[in-house]
Amino acid sequence: MNEPLYDGLSDTGPGSAICVQCPRRCGADRLKTTGFCGVSAGFQLARAAPHFGEEPCISGTNGSGAVFFCGCNLRCVFCQNHEISRGKNGFSVSREELKKILLRLQDEGVHNINLVTPSHYSHELARILREVKLSVPVVWNSSAYETVEQLKELEGLVQIYLPDMKYALPDPARRYSAAADYPEAAAAAIREMFRQTGPFQTDENGLLKSGVLIRHLILPGQIENTLRVIDFVEDSFPKDAVMFSLLSQYTPIEALARAGALDPFPELSRRISPEEYARVSDYLFFSSLESGYVQELSSAEESFIPAFDGWGLFTY
Repeated sequence: MNEPLYDGLSDTGPGSAICVQCPRRCGADRLKTTGFCGVSAGFQLARAAPHFGEEPCISGTNGSGAVFFCGCNLRCVFCQNHEISRGKNGFSVSREELKKILLRLQDEGVHNINLVTPSHYSHELARILREVKLSVPVVWNSSAYETVEQLKELEGLVQIYLPDMKYALPDPARRYSAAADYPEAAAAAIREMFRQTGPFQTDENGLLKSGVLIRHLILPGQIENTLRVIDFVEDSFPKDAVMFSLLSQYTPIEALARAGALDPFPELSRRISPEEYARVSDYLFFSSLESGYVQELSSAEESFIPAFDGWGLFTY
């Protein structure tokens, strides 16, 4: 059995794990039930292996040591990781097992340790990162739907923040992710990430050593949202201090479509159009953002999604 999370964190004392970490502040006792994120106490992981699907400055030639956590505090109707984002199809891993996983990935020669969707485990991960001596950068790969308070606990432990900025407008945030407060929460979180790391730094091979790389996925029919995200990044940080990655890979997930999950959202039943792609690409080109990536339109396919089969979790 996994050791319980949040020892000493709860106001109700030992033996309880009232969770108020993320902006949901759902108050679930994760020793007894699951939180809004879909997971209870202990770690639920889906995969831990070198990953080559990140931006080149993260994946490099040896891959990023990606550790995929189950559960999520958002409810994105189009989620490409839907198999695990609701807290299902994972494998229980103890603290000590997770430490061994991180060290094994490092020994395999990955360029960094990439914690994917880690927000709802942030308190316990901060403890683990203090205990494990890693010689490669730690990447916090999150939705940015986090509180400044939980991020402050990671200061000095995370070198690279890789947040999404999904929405700058509340309406699509509410409609697609059940989080109308996402724009405000994510903006504050990303500013805190930048406060911790400062301007990004790369090594002689172009690999990111520290800093913030902000991602944004273009959604069909939501071009105004994308333009406002670009405005946010441009207006919030010094010139050329953060990296920005514009993603065009949105594709309707076949399993979600079959299950009828996208039926209430017919606008999401298609990929973005060449006209939409040109509009946002041009807008970005004429902005002051200089460092980052623009994904080619042809990149939209489900092959970007790894197999969540427990690979790498129990082999040390």
